[in-house]
Amino acid sequence: MLDQLEAIRERFDEVAQQIVQPEAVSDQKRFMKLSKEYKDLEKIVTEYRAYTQLLEEIDNARQIIATEKDEDFRELAKAELDELLPRREQMEETLKEMLIPKDPNDSKNVILEIRGGTGGDEAAIFAGDLFRMYQRFCEKMGWRMSLVDYTEGTSGGYKEIIVEVEGEDVYGKLKFESGVHRVQRVPATETQGRIHTSAASVAVLPEAEEVDVELNMNDIRKDTFCSSGAGGQSVNTTYSAVRLTHIPTGLVVQCQDERSQLKNFDKALTVLRSRLYEIELQKHNEAIASQRKTMVGSGDRSDKIRTYNYPQSRVTDHRIGMTVHNLSAVMDGDIGEFIEQLRIAENAERLKEGAAA
Repeated sequence: MLDQLEAIRERFDEVAQQIVQPEAVSDQKRFMKLSKEYKDLEKIVTEYRAYTQLLEEIDNARQIIATEKDEDFRELAKAELDELLPRREQMEETLKEMLIPKDPNDSKNVILEIRGGTGGDEAAIFAGDLFRMYQRFCEKMGWRMSLVDYTEGTSGGYKEIIVEVEGEDVYGKLKFESGVHRVQRVPATETQGRIHTSAASVAVLPEAEEVDVELNMNDIRKDTFCSSGAGGQSVNTTYSAVRLTHIPTGLVVQCQDERSQLKNFDKALTVLRSRLYEIELQKHNEAIASQRKTMVGSGDRSDKIRTYNYPQSRVTDHRIGMTVHNLSAVMDGDIGEFIEQLRIAENAERLKEGAAA
């Protein structure tokens, strides 16, 4: 582990020198790439430096215990050592976790898609509830959410809503949300007071960059139409909305949120590129999942991942068997505990894979 950490420190010093060179500063793409690497390595190097400092303190305490003749001084050193050794174990665990290879997509922004599934009007209402849950969570994380497209449900909520989320390590946290979310409650549309089970699907797509997916614009058909959503007279009467069709795959994407046709085109192109990237990513994830005993982090949108039971105020994540009884807080965006436990479970899987390799 120390050899790995030393190699990372050396690379960190290299990047620190490269990032200030004129040729790096003048090349925007290279500068951004180096900046990201610097930021990622800095976290590990900072922890590594604190760890080496701790090892020195442990060595000093042991030396005093072995050579010092003053009994009081030796007792102080023993007490210090008793405090330092548990800290060393804790720091070693932290460093081991930091050395687990990161998913290269973790730092990316995402396209978040929520669709009402089985359950008719109630499923659309629940899709709206999930959207508000993620909206609150994004606010707590300091992320920026922008609307791409939506279709409202007849009794509220959304048949489908697509948003872009920008911020730090967005995909690394939200990727665990992909799958089918079930709700058990008495719908607002139910007159007999019976509990129904409905569902909505969530897809979290890492936002693909031009280098990730090469798009041939000759393969894309562009159509424009008048926006149907709220937004003022100019939105509804100008052909600002954009629909893109990727002819080879049949994928269709549309965006009508912006007043500008150009901005809607750019947003729609980002979603299309991300969906094409997801197709390849899904193949990769399925290959990994076939080697794993669990599906944590696989991002399979057909998996039933979580149930929200309103009568019992219970939320259960089926992948890790975790249940909490604070449904109202969860629906208000308090999903950090689920994400953290899923991240720990995924890291445990990766550690096992590394040990088996």
